[in-house]
Amino acid sequence: MTTTSTTSTVLRDRNARLYLTGVVISGFGTSALWLASGVWVKDLTGSDGLAALCLLAMWAPTMAGPLLGTLADRTRRKPLLIGVNLLLAALLLTLLTVDSPDRLWLLYTVLFVYGAAGVVHDAAESALVAGAIPAPLLGDFNGLRMTATEGMKLLAPLAGAGVYAAYGGASVALLDALTFVVATGLYAALRVRESRPGPPSGGWRTQTAEGARYLWSHPRLRPLVLAGGTTMLCAGLSGSMLYAVVDGLGHAPAYAGVLYAVQGAGSVAIGLLSGRALGRLGERRFAAYGIALTAVAAGLRAIPSDAVALVCSAAIGAGLPCVLIAALTAVQRETPDALLGRTAATANTLVFTPNVIGLAAGAALVELVDVRPLLATLGVAWLVTALPLLHSPASSARTASKSPSDANPA
Repeated sequence: MTTTSTTSTVLRDRNARLYLTGVVISGFGTSALWLASGVWVKDLTGSDGLAALCLLAMWAPTMAGPLLGTLADRTRRKPLLIGVNLLLAALLLTLLTVDSPDRLWLLYTVLFVYGAAGVVHDAAESALVAGAIPAPLLGDFNGLRMTATEGMKLLAPLAGAGVYAAYGGASVALLDALTFVVATGLYAALRVRESRPGPPSGGWRTQTAEGARYLWSHPRLRPLVLAGGTTMLCAGLSGSMLYAVVDGLGHAPAYAGVLYAVQGAGSVAIGLLSGRALGRLGERRFAAYGIALTAVAAGLRAIPSDAVALVCSAAIGAGLPCVLIAALTAVQRETPDALLGRTAATANTLVFTPNVIGLAAGAALVELVDVRPLLATLGVAWLVTALPLLHSPASSARTASKSPSDANPA
């Protein structure tokens, strides 16, 4: 089956179309806010480290993923998605009051709650999608979802930078709030039959542990999730250096929007090809090739050249999502519905908690160490992490044909 025909098959499904439209709209606002928040802090404080902490604030709640994800298995998932979207829309309106450095605490607080709500949203969405989309199409659907999410980097960062430059950060927050309101309407239109979950068999801690035990004992899921965690640790380190890379190129902080847009182009390409690539390569090799490509590109960003920076951004956009798509699709296909919210959230935690550590370490290192040798060293170390997957036999269960959330802009 060709990429075009499988894409058409997915898009003919009504629920898939509604999901993907919601992803495009809310992803536009999220991508715009991610860029604007860093530029906002950079303009108010002049600090690369404080700007990088915006990403840290958004990613930190992933450490509580197994606990937050349990909520997606204890209530109906469609109403939960609607409630989370409305909460985020209301929350973003509080950023209209941030106009000086002494109010940055509010920005960081909102970003932290934004991240926590996103963990619940991703767990509920992953579980709902697994029941609403036919299993053979999950690889292609997750690729298209990644294309939609990362494709927003073609437009949203530039649009967000333009809105920020013209009207300030509060206007970008308002734009993001509006996108969540529209996405709420799309989720409400989904035709999904859900029965109310039965009474819990144990306490919250016991239920949370069930998802972790299932994931860790599964022979195909565990190596993919561990590879994703290692990748995102390196991505966090690399992502924290973005504004320093922009400084090294001699550009204003808003130039980060250009690099985000090019990275988005790479992610669009791999998202369209991922279903077919998973079928040909298997999850392990598909993930390993993506990790290797991302590692080489991240190391080469040490070269202070606009052309090199743009090529590397495209390569990172193509390589970084591979392990995320492979792991998400495998979790959805291999996990029973009753455990899927917790298992998906646990997988996200194991993948993205190292990203939080990387962001925190990178925010400190970028203030102390020359970024060029740091990037070169990181690229070499990152490349080594792909070797175990390349040397392992491809999974015996090939997918028939993702990302839980937007990948870190490494």
